[in-house]
Formats: sequence, structure tokens, C-alpha cells
Amino acid sequence: MAIAGGNDDRASNAAPVADAAQAAQAENAAQAGQTSQAENAAQAGQTSPVPLPGSAIDVARLRIAIARLSRRLRKHELAGLTPTQLSALSTVDKAGPLRLGDLAAAERIAPSTLTRLVSALEERGYVRRCAVPEDARASTLAITEPGHAVLERIRQETTSLLRESLLMLPPDQLAALAAALPALEHLADADPGDPPGR
Repeated sequence: MAIAGGNDDRASNAAPVADAAQAAQAENAAQAGQTSQAENAAQAGQTSPVPLPGSAIDVARLRIAIARLSRRLRKHELAGLTPTQLSALSTVDKAGPLRLGDLAAAERIAPSTLTRLVSALEERGYVRRCAVPEDARASTLAITEPGHAVLERIRQETTSLLRESLLMLPPDQLAALAAALPALEHLADADPGDPPGR
């Protein structure tokens, strides 16, 4: 089964960045002690299955696999950015220019955290503030050329790392992953507050 990669377009490369940043939030919870015990048990082959009603999916096993894969993809150089900063920069690149309040809502972070995050990105020259003509008190955030360039490099690196991992899988598992991609994409984009089946 052919594996795309390397020269993928921007849209296909954006997924590893967003996925890594989203999974980072779950992994931070794990490091706070919420999931470490389950992961240690999994590595020892002692995971207690947590089935999803109406399906054969072991939720705990899936969570652990996603967290471990995310951690592997983030082992490369992130241009001095934290996963939260990387996620915000990716959002500005995708949806910007954005008002600061809209960025905070999109990233689900507090205004005080956003202020520090934006300052760090500005210091590195990855974003710039733009005045809003109709509102002198407001400003929007836009990505700069250096910011866009660093995102493209990270996307290419994470895509390459993932491709190398996929090459180790047998054809039947590659086919299973290909079939699961739509479900994984929907899962990544879904709002936890959305009703099932939306």
C-alpha cells in the first residue's frame, strides 16, 4: 500500500501539527497523574480494558496509543515553541488574522495565558499585531513570513517521522489505518459538547 508523504500539500501536512498540539493537552493531564498508572500497566501488558458501549473499541488502549504516538512526533525540534504556542501559531496561520479573544476561544485558554503566549510568539517574530480600523482599542493577530516558514518546516518534519513509522507496519495494518482515517479526523475536529452523530 502506497504511503504519501514528503511533498504533501499544506493541507495534508497541517494535520500532524494540529494533532500533536491537541494530544499534548491530554498528555499534560497524564503527566499530572491522571493516566500514568494506566500507561505503565499497558506497557506491562496489564491494561484493564475500557470498552465503548456498542463497539469493540478499548478506549483506554486507544488513548494510550495516541498519547505515545504524539510524544514520538514531538521529539524533534519545535523551533523553541511549546506545544501550546505551536497550536496557537497554527490556528493563526489557518484562520487569521484573528482577534485575541477569538484566538483564546479557539485554543480554549485564559486571557492571561494568551497574553504570555502571544508575547512569546511576537518576540520570535512569528506573529504581528494589526490595528482594527473601526476599533482603536482592538487588534488582530497575523502570522509573519518567518512564522509561516517555521510551521512548514515542522509540518514536513512531523510528516516525515510519521511516514517512517508507517513503513514498519504490515499491509493489513496500513489498510486498517487508511480505513480509520475519516473517523480519526472527525474525532480530532469534534467538539466534546456536540451531540453524538452530528
